[in-house]
Amino acid sequence: MKIKMNKWIATTLLLTPLMVNCAPIEFRAAGSLKSAMTELIGEYQKTTTLEVEAQFAPSGLLRKRIEQGEHVDVYASANMKHPLALRGAGKGGPVVLFARNKLCAIAQPEVEVDSVTLLDKMLDPQVRVGTSTPKADPAGDYAWKLFAKADKLSIGATSRLEAKALKLTGGPDSAKAPEGRNPYGWVMENKRADIFLTYCTNAVLAKKEVPGLQIISVPEAISVGANYGLMVLNGGESEAADLALYILSEEGQQILAGYGFDVPLLP
Repeated sequence: MKIKMNKWIATTLLLTPLMVNCAPIEFRAAGSLKSAMTELIGEYQKTTTLEVEAQFAPSGLLRKRIEQGEHVDVYASANMKHPLALRGAGKGGPVVLFARNKLCAIAQPEVEVDSVTLLDKMLDPQVRVGTSTPKADPAGDYAWKLFAKADKLSIGATSRLEAKALKLTGGPDSAKAPEGRNPYGWVMENKRADIFLTYCTNAVLAKKEVPGLQIISVPEAISVGANYGLMVLNGGESEAADLALYILSEEGQQILAGYGFDVPLLP
């Protein structure tokens, strides 16, 4: 496998000695990475006889599972906070920023809204605004960061948005979409919100399932970006580091870019 990689990153990720490991590589990643990482892992497995056991869930819930003792070799989070906390607790190696995302709004077909009117529409008492669940899912944390910026444009907007926001996805008790369905497309298809804030990459996937949905760009004044962090956990064998390096390689970064992520490591 040909991998073009910054030498420092390769050195710091390869923390464990080379050894034979027949167990699957336990990979856990944010739900917003599911489509991209499923393809990426499929390409990676063409280069090795090892299996990768991949599971996708809100990053905060994955962090809690790791803290509670679940064996994980490679962790890809939708923010830097969770993997850095695990690193600070001595549970893994360096954290590498491997992708970026940002928030967009999904709107029902009948909602009259564009980027310019988005904040006013979200503040409308008749408009239901959906988000993911803060602390459990970074997408919810980013939505709250967007709310925090809103006071700069409309006094009192922050508290009004926080009070009305419906936390519909990403929490331990959130209703689950049917297997194989995009959770945001499913939420909107079932009319549980008029406007939903999520990652732009999720918005694209939701619209593929529910073509009538609108994708609205967030105005620059309240725009929020998301930095994704990757780490190899303690106990991960050399094969785990090899998977991490593939994600950081030119090949892996191109796959992520194909799903709408901004990727910092492409030449």
